[in-house]
Amino acid sequence: MTYYISRVLPTAFDEAVARTKAALKAEGFGVLTEINVQETLKTKIGVEFPKYIILGACNPALAHEALLLENKVGTMLPCNVVVRDSGNGQTEVAAIDPVASMQAIDNPALKQAAQVVRSKLERVVAQL
Repeated sequence: MTYYISRVLPTAFDEAVARTKAALKAEGFGVLTEINVQETLKTKIGVEFPKYIILGACNPALAHEALLLENKVGTMLPCNVVVRDSGNGQTEVAAIDPVASMQAIDNPALKQAAQVVRSKLERVVAQL
């Protein structure tokens, strides 16, 4: 089982980030965090790295439901979505597959909730 849902877009990085944020919003997700991996690696350890951003996406209603089902599931939230420059004018967008990430938790109701989140993230990636 793969642990992510992805798509390569024939678009520039900044456009892909904007489209990803808009698609997340359309599915009820907000972006709680934005980690600029390229900048962090350059600043902290002097390493050159292609453009790479991690968006911490959260659908509040679904997160609340998951927390009621399993109070420590917050260790696995928010849903990370990566936007990375894959070269040659292409950008890859990859979202965590919440069903795969919840395999470690023995809670059937949580697994069902994860299916709903996966469907939403699949639609996000597909509409890019």
